[in-house]
Amino acid sequence: MKYIKYIIAGTIFGIIMNKSEAVSWYRIQEMFRFQSFHMYGIIGTAVVLGIIAVRLIKKFNVKDATGSAIVFHEKDKAYTKYILGGIIFGLGWALTGACPGPMFVNLGSGYAGMAIVIIGALLGTYLYGTVKNKLPH
Repeated sequence: MKYIKYIIAGTIFGIIMNKSEAVSWYRIQEMFRFQSFHMYGIIGTAVVLGIIAVRLIKKFNVKDATGSAIVFHEKDKAYTKYILGGIIFGLGWALTGACPGPMFVNLGSGYAGMAIVIIGALLGTYLYGTVKNKLPH
């Protein structure tokens, strides 16, 4: 029962994602076709809130749930891997109509076809893990 707070937070997150239509395949397709601002507004709000949260965490030295300090590490200056990774992620998002969070929200909402997308994402993650050391990083 020590994980109940995470289950509650995930459930609330799923409800918010569902009610805001951020998990809607049609909304995601509108975004990729530049037909609607809806998803850009949601993503932009998340980015701004993320920036504010990171600033506050750094300023007040916030600790994680175990009491350890939250440490932020500088990213590499090798932008190619970020661009290629973003392209692969974006293509998968555009093709399936869901990124990792909404995949599970859609499955929980009764869209059984999302199970195939989740299995594909898990297999892709496993495949990357097996060949990661052989890839140029």
